[in-house]
Amino acid sequence: MKINTSLLIELTKRDFLDRYAGSILGIWWSFIWPLVNIFIYMIIFSKVMSAKLAHIPSEYSYGLYLAAGILPWTAFANTISRSSNIFVEKKFIITKIPIQLPILPLSIVLSESITFFVSLFFFTVILLLLGIVPSKFVILLPIIFGMQQLLAFSFGLLLATLNVFIRDIKEIVNIVIQIWFWFTPIVYVKDILPKTVKDLLVINPAYSFIHFYQNVFVTSKPINFKLILLYFIFTTFLFLFSYYTFKKLSKDVRDFL
Repeated sequence: MKINTSLLIELTKRDFLDRYAGSILGIWWSFIWPLVNIFIYMIIFSKVMSAKLAHIPSEYSYGLYLAAGILPWTAFANTISRSSNIFVEKKFIITKIPIQLPILPLSIVLSESITFFVSLFFFTVILLLLGIVPSKFVILLPIIFGMQQLLAFSFGLLLATLNVFIRDIKEIVNIVIQIWFWFTPIVYVKDILPKTVKDLLVINPAYSFIHFYQNVFVTSKPINFKLILLYFIFTTFLFLFSYYTFKKLSKDVRDFL
């Protein structure tokens, strides 16, 4: 599939800027919100609630652990939930011009990625100021994040296609994402789970990349490369399946819209 790069860039820019259209501070909100969120994780959870993790050498340990999981999860979950309704939401464009449909969820992937890296930049600066240095495996971040967003894109493309025919998909996705969030060790550590539940984490693709961020940026625990390999295999399979399904239904998608 040949992508119209200029159109993709324009859609991404518009999606990113339209979030703050009409506001006084405009694009500066994309810098303010990450700082506010990280401040809440660190101050409210670590200081006010006195939540700490013994193996992390900082009084803000729990807040840092929480931020390390929520930042990538937010990019991942937002990409899926927003992409799942993108064909219906942009039907006024799709029905008027011969646009390549996968460009629409792909623009959301890129827009959410920009937000993520802005947040990650501030998070990394705060870690360094606290004397916490990410592990050497941080060099794998572009690969892990790329596969993370490819997974989100694959889910988004598949769900956006099905949502054209079954409009309940959008609401179902929001419910599933809520359940998925609590099944992923983000606000709690894996160690508190019963063994049977721990064993089930291997089928949770989100845990495969969430544990990477937590271990690289905060806990310095070893990376489970076997889990990451399974995550890569699953992501590749889902991408091929999603694209195949989309190609089979693409003509009907335009007709139903």
